[in-house]
Order: sequence, then structure tokens, then C-alpha cells
Amino acid sequence: MPLRVNTNIPSVNVRRILNISNRDLKTRIERLSSGQRVNRGADDAAGLSIREGMRAEIGGLTQATTNAVHATNLIQTAEGALNEVNAMLIRMRELSVQSASSTVNDANRDSINAEYVQLISEIDRIATVTSYNHSSLLSGFGNEVTNSGSTSITTSNVTGLRGVHISGASAGTYTFIDTAGDNQITLGNGIVSQTIDIGSALDNDGSGVVATGSAIVANFDRLGIQLTLSGQKGADSVNPANNPATTGYRDGELDSTNLIITSSTGGTFQIGPLDGAVHRFEVGIRDMAASGLALNLGSTGITTLSSAQTAITSVDAAITTVAQQRGDLGAFQNRLAFTIRANENAIENVQASESAISDADIAKEVSAFTRSQILVQAGTALLAQANVLPQNALSLLG
Repeated sequence: MPLRVNTNIPSVNVRRILNISNRDLKTRIERLSSGQRVNRGADDAAGLSIREGMRAEIGGLTQATTNAVHATNLIQTAEGALNEVNAMLIRMRELSVQSASSTVNDANRDSINAEYVQLISEIDRIATVTSYNHSSLLSGFGNEVTNSGSTSITTSNVTGLRGVHISGASAGTYTFIDTAGDNQITLGNGIVSQTIDIGSALDNDGSGVVATGSAIVANFDRLGIQLTLSGQKGADSVNPANNPATTGYRDGELDSTNLIITSSTGGTFQIGPLDGAVHRFEVGIRDMAASGLALNLGSTGITTLSSAQTAITSVDAAITTVAQQRGDLGAFQNRLAFTIRANENAIENVQASESAISDADIAKEVSAFTRSQILVQAGTALLAQANVLPQNALSLLG
């Protein structure tokens, strides 16, 4: 082996390896101090891209879960107020029944009516002041399907349309294109439309109808509208006048009918991490004031025998309306509870996947750190020895 002074090759070699060991030691220290395997794109380019997408999804799911919890609180606020409205309506019915009897005279009825009127005023007041985060809840909340103006609903005894559920649907007039024989329904508002195939859900005898006594769901998920189409229903054998026979849905029945959705403030909750109707949840609460269209008690009174008798029917209808609205709110709460659990499950599993990409394996990193530390110490010692080698040339000069 030649003896050189100008270029110390062993020293250069040791220095190169020592630099590699130092860089690896630095990486291990960084991972152990941060707890993350991926601290920059150079650590794992593909992993970093996947991880950041997962982190965004986790953040969205976490906030969506919080939104769902807040939505539940909002609905509980409205439902709690309606519970008191229901209690007042029951008291109003008692007063109506009391005033409808000839056991009291007109003077007595004036006194009874005084409480009746006060209860109407209190229902109106509660409907006005019930709010959540400064948003009024019982004076019209969220988009709502207009039953009287929607021809698909007013002709439901023929079309078989038994229910409409909206979730994130924009206000406007939606028109059906339902050509007989193709087993498809198209629904659109002039801006966006969606066509769905319901052939597999219709009766398998080729008649294009919903089977008698059953129902199918037509889900226009891109629009945020879901329809329930029922089959033929027979008349009530005991009282056919009250419950007459109705025809069910037949392919083509909805053609040219419309569905009108009116707008109101609030009512839409973002319960998913992405844009789109399936990631939103819409709640509609009617105007529940006593003098409003839903309860329609503003013109009632019990100052006479006949008006008290009429008031019983009016209050009964109002009690039914409030009970139905409370039932809807209860269903909304149950749905949100399932949504919260589903989101929490998704968060847990996406978090586990993100952790597998991002988090450092501490045992592995400690082992690698120890190895790098030993190599650095050994390299440093050997570099000192390598730097001494050229001095051997001095012995030749003696």
C-alpha cells in the first residue's frame, strides 16, 4: 500500500461514513423527539400526501360530529318548548269542554274564555321567543315542502306519493318527468336534475306498479329529496267513508306534476365532512304560533256554547299537529344520534390509518438511534486514527 501525505484516503473514507451516520442519527433524534415517522415530504412523499388527506377528513368528521351534537341541542330546545305548548293545548281543550256544557252560564264562560285567550297569547309568545343561538325555531325554521301547492301531493290518492323527505334540497319548484313504460323517474328544478331507475322495486309481474300494501323509496340523493311511493290500498271495511280505497303508484303517474319547496331561515346542518346533500341534514319546523296556519287557533273562543263546541275540534286538530311535529323532531334526534356514532366510528378508524402512516415506532427508532450513536462514536474515534496515518512518513525522514 503506497504511503501518501497529500491525500489521506482512509481519512476521507471514514469522514464520508461518519457524515452518513450523523445524518441518520439526526433523523432518529428528530423522530424520537416529535413522535412522528413522517416530519417532511422527504421522509415519505406518498405517505405524506395520504396522511394530509386523512387529517383533513378527520378534522371534517370531528367538526361534523360537533355540529350534530349542537343540532341535537337545537332540536331538543324546540321540542321542549312544544312540550309546554302541548300542555297548554290540553288545558285549552279542558276549558273548551267545560264551556261547552250548559252547566255554566255566559258569565261563567267569559271567565273561562279569559284563561283560554291568555293561553293563546302565551303559545304565540313561546313561538316567538324560542330560539337557539339567536335563531328563532318555532316561527318557521328550515325549508319546507308546500303541501297545498305541490300537485304531486294534492293528487297523491292517484300517484301513490305518501311521503316526501328533504335533506339539503334547495327551495324552488321541482317538476317530474315520468314516462310510462321506462320504469324511470326524472326530477329537476330547471338548474339540476336527476334520473333514477325504479324498475327493480316495482312489482315483478311487469305491470309497472308498486305491489299492493307495500311501498318503495325513490331517493334523489343529488337533489336531497326522498319520496315514498306506496301500492294500492283498500278501503276501511268498517268505515269506508273515512278511509276510502286509494290507487298506488304506477309507472308514469307522476309525469308533469310538481313539488314545491319554500325557503326559510336555518334548518340545514352539516353532519358530514364533504360537500353534497348526503353530508347535510335538513330540519323543517312549521310556524307553531297559535294564530299561525298550522294551529289556526287565533280566531277561536269559548264565550258561547256553540263556539266552545267548535273550539274542541279546533284544539284537537292543533294537538295532533303539535304531536306530529314533536314526533318529527324526535325522529330527527334519533337520526342525529346514529350519525354521531357513525362519525365517531369513522374518526377512530381513519385516525388509526393516519397513525400507521405518520407515527414513529419508538422501539424501532430507539434501536436505530443506538446503532447510529455507536457508529458516530466509532467513526469519530477512527477518524482521529486515520488522521495520524500520514505522520508515519516522518519516520522515513529520520
